[in-house]
Amino acid sequence: MHVFVTGGTGLIGSAVVAELLSSGHTVTTLARSDASAVAAEKAGATPLRGHLGDLEALRAGAANADGVIHLAFRNDFSGPDALAAAVAEESAAMAALGEELVGSDRPYVTVSGTPWIPGRTSTEQDPLPTDGPVGGRGRAVTAVLGLASRGVRSTAVRMPRTVHNEGNGGFAGLLTDIARRTGISGYAGDGTQRWPAVHALDAAVLFRLALEQAEPGTSWHAVADEGDRVRDIAAVIGRRLNLPVEAVPEETYGPLGPIFAADQPSSSAHTREALGWKPTHPSLLEDLEHLQQ
Repeated sequence: MHVFVTGGTGLIGSAVVAELLSSGHTVTTLARSDASAVAAEKAGATPLRGHLGDLEALRAGAANADGVIHLAFRNDFSGPDALAAAVAEESAAMAALGEELVGSDRPYVTVSGTPWIPGRTSTEQDPLPTDGPVGGRGRAVTAVLGLASRGVRSTAVRMPRTVHNEGNGGFAGLLTDIARRTGISGYAGDGTQRWPAVHALDAAVLFRLALEQAEPGTSWHAVADEGDRVRDIAAVIGRRLNLPVEAVPEETYGPLGPIFAADQPSSSAHTREALGWKPTHPSLLEDLEHLQQ
């Protein structure tokens, strides 16, 4: 299968591209810069110059592919307006990709976050939130899944709060960056809130399985660790960076503050059973031991 991948040179995307190529697929990746194009070529993929707001490039990539995996997102969390603009840009991109695939029965795998359900662990059957800081993303992904009724084999792989590789990535990576900048390894609230996590290489396998096997309109959870306490995550970061570990105001995390403070464990039991997905790489707390001062 020839697959068009957006975000193919990021932490998750590079792992997905490698997984696809090693499984016999060919790949074209969206490349927004010369450096991204070079990285794509070195990985064995064909770069297509363009960016997430370039809808014509997205349509061209989808038109020439047997399937699409969408991963790109402008990670601008500098304020509510910047985050809203990033969500709006991605929503338009997802819609453009989907419209290009209507009536083709080709697979379209998009990405979202795992939902959080007060008082219990979320599952694949739970709906995505459509309000809050990233509610627009939930609405866009729901619309993509609705394309199943229009001849698109659309599916969503829901990612946990932290997707990690050698101590980098995801919300834990943001905690690490803030700790280095402020001199405190912090956590919101009392730190007992739980974040699910997955290694990027395990997540990549699930994206391939969804592309190859998933039924239209389905959602899957790329969750290896159902929920690590944020205080425990901060403790490892603090120990590895030789920094104090303390509670900090929720506002420290800007527009993501309410998400950082929420208890949001998540299960992947259905995903493992239905698709045969078996995470094999280190857990988040194990992987954070790779952090260097």
